Amino acid sequence: MNQVKIQIPSLIENIRVIESFIDNSKEEFEFEDDIYGNIMVAVTESVNNAIRHGNKFDKDKNVYLTLMVEQNQLLFEVEDEGPGFDYQNLPDPTAPENLENPGGRGIFLMRNLCDEVNFLDNGKKVQLKFNIEMHQNGSSN
Repeated sequence: MNQVKIQIPSLIENIRVIESFIDNSKEEFEFEDDIYGNIMVAVTESVNNAIRHGNKFDKDKNVYLTLMVEQNQLLFEVEDEGPGFDYQNLPDPTAPENLENPGGRGIFLMRNLCDEVNFLDNGKKVQLKFNIEMHQNGSSN
């Protein structure tokens, strides 16, 4: 299993670092274009939540992003240094009373873009799983 890890201070502009990390990972592990967009949106959304809600924009707190690459799965873990949150009782962003709200769609989006989303450690750690077909080096596809 390949594993790559980075950490960033909780500043919104560091989302650019995450985007570069995903671009580099795409090149290194050669995952498909169609899943790339889902990964970019879901992972940056998750990091954004960690910065904004988890660490409350405290630049002295870090967000940790780990990518684990297995045979046919990419697993991104995003962890913050905040107190966690109640991920069991989130408002439904598709409910009529919530449609006008500017926020509240991040986790809904993540659940729709990923093959699996898990919350660990009271919500301080989010796992985003993507099923992929890996191209073996030297294959003729």
